[in-house]
Amino acid sequence: MKQDERELFINELKNINISLSEKQVKQFDAYIDILLEWNQHINLTAITKVDEILMKHFYDSLVFSQFITLDNDISLMDVGTGAGFPGVPLKIVFPDVRLTLLDSLRKRTDFLQFLCEKLSLEFVNILNGRAEKFGREALYRDQYDYVVSRAVAPLRILSEFCLPFVKNGGLFISFKGPDIDIELQDAHHAIDALGGKVEAVKSITLPYQNDKRTIIMIRKINNTPERFPRREGIPAKRPL
Repeated sequence: MKQDERELFINELKNINISLSEKQVKQFDAYIDILLEWNQHINLTAITKVDEILMKHFYDSLVFSQFITLDNDISLMDVGTGAGFPGVPLKIVFPDVRLTLLDSLRKRTDFLQFLCEKLSLEFVNILNGRAEKFGREALYRDQYDYVVSRAVAPLRILSEFCLPFVKNGGLFISFKGPDIDIELQDAHHAIDALGGKVEAVKSITLPYQNDKRTIIMIRKINNTPERFPRREGIPAKRPL
């Protein structure tokens, strides 16, 4: 990235109490280069301008960290991570977080494996497959302090993908656009049935882009019933 773009990014992160080391700045530089190179061959992102990647992908991935605690005891899963957002930027800034990246497309998980190796990110678990499958496996079910996802599906469907992974007392954090009132209302039954409760709804405006974001924080207050998640494809076809 250019020096002025780099400085704007660094300064905006300082406004949300994130100070980047020289190593972390170089990791974000490399992330951009690798993302744009791979994007020529596989569809990873429609956003290809560096300044937009910095704000709409990197800053957007990090902004919610001001509302939670991320330290070396924290486990985090990113469901439907795509090109690694928000999980990889979080791992760069908070390297002690134990991160799991889940995506259903092999080409994307191959990219993530290559990316994490090039960025020297340690203790990152990359899973290729459907959330409905892994959410029924004891190795992953009820295991995570935080489960995050960016705009993968409507919230009532996404809740069935994500809440089974969350520990009791943990948080499912959904990144959405600005107009979520109806979507949130439609999701209340599903969230309740899956053992969750909406704890907070935060509104964010991205610097320089004027794009609005909503961060929905859902606390896991009860065990998710064993019948959830339902088998692959059912949550999307027959939402709760």
